[in-house]
Amino acid sequence: MSLPVVAIVGRPNVGKSSLFNSLLGKRTSIVEPTPGVTRDRVSAVCEIENGYLELVDTGGFGIVDRDDLTDHVRRQIEYAVDQADLILFVVDAREGLSPLDRETAELLRRRSDRVCLLANKVDEPHMGIGAGEFIKLGYGEPIPVSALNGAGKWALIELIVARLADRPKEPPTDPVMKIALVGKRNTGKSSFVNALAGVARVIVSEVPGTTRDSIDVRFEQDGRSFVAIDTAGIRKKSKIEDGVEFFAHSRAMHSVRRADVVLLLIDSTETVGQVEKQLAGMIVEEFKPCVLVVNKWDLARDRAVTGEYGEYLSKLLPHLDYAPISFTSAIDGHNVDATIDVAWSLFKQSQTRVGTGVLNQILRDAMNANAPHGKRNRKAPKFYYATQVSTQPPTIVVFTSDPKRVTQDYERFLLNRFRERLPFEEIPIRLVFKARSRRTLIDGVLYKEAL
Repeated sequence: MSLPVVAIVGRPNVGKSSLFNSLLGKRTSIVEPTPGVTRDRVSAVCEIENGYLELVDTGGFGIVDRDDLTDHVRRQIEYAVDQADLILFVVDAREGLSPLDRETAELLRRRSDRVCLLANKVDEPHMGIGAGEFIKLGYGEPIPVSALNGAGKWALIELIVARLADRPKEPPTDPVMKIALVGKRNTGKSSFVNALAGVARVIVSEVPGTTRDSIDVRFEQDGRSFVAIDTAGIRKKSKIEDGVEFFAHSRAMHSVRRADVVLLLIDSTETVGQVEKQLAGMIVEEFKPCVLVVNKWDLARDRAVTGEYGEYLSKLLPHLDYAPISFTSAIDGHNVDATIDVAWSLFKQSQTRVGTGVLNQILRDAMNANAPHGKRNRKAPKFYYATQVSTQPPTIVVFTSDPKRVTQDYERFLLNRFRERLPFEEIPIRLVFKARSRRTLIDGVLYKEAL
């Protein structure tokens, strides 16, 4: 059973995002006093009174966008209200009735049977006295609410429950894989997401910085449910201009942490720079499987071949030299589905477990090929055994006489040997060294001496 959709609409700066976050019980949409912060549809699954629905935040109707995206924002609002089972039309009780409120009311007129009028910012009881003037909009007397302090929230919840009595009692099935798309501005992340969704789910524009929030978009492929997380384009921290961009940057970083696989989008028409290196470093630090997605390849074919470009990336992003590379043109959907197939392969690799016997054989062979050396001419460490303790990422613990004696060079050597012989050739492996006594029982085997 699909979830009923509740869309929140209204003119700019009436508190739509604050109301969205209040109903969800967590901060999902960016809240800023600057009008026009929300541009795309931001949606989330919301549990209300033992039932579930999809709650949608929209951009401000009638905003004169500084980046000339007004028409794009309006289309996203229209998409939202067309799909909605219930529309929460929000007005500002403090500022009173405005011409944009009237225009919004007219936009919703043919959907009037689904509209509920809310007067927001009624933070004190006496502030709702003037809300009666909104009756002129033709949607009855508004429900006074305050997204700031929660006043009127339960009355609103009762209305939602009454209007959407058939809400599913079980949450929707979790996606089998979450994919975060990251990159600098204007690399084609939103075009890639729209190609996956099959609709204009997020705004696409040549204007850098169009996407401001992290947008979760569900899509299906081969009978599997996935979530693609479209993120704001990243710039150098020194160039971040305002609070909106700061929060968008923070959300993008958080999206990397909650993703199963990261797609690092690179614009093939531009040189790889500091932003890509910064993002690659974070992906490595978080041990996230990664696909290097070279987008706009249709514009670069005359000046590059895939093999040469792959070598170019290996030199500039050496920490991700194990990551597969996909060459795409998101604007026309070329290689987009194939990239998801690659991401799925990485996801499956990250869930694989390997037996202790296999790991110990690899460790033994590695030491026979290259005996360990100690730091600063100190005694070399002894290695007893290795075992995999977790997945996502695959984490291998190597027990040794003294972890402090293991050099970085030897750690890299062992990591490469494990990668070569294990089914983890394209994903990060976490290698941990721990001290252990010489008598160790694991998997029924007594390890008395070093390997």
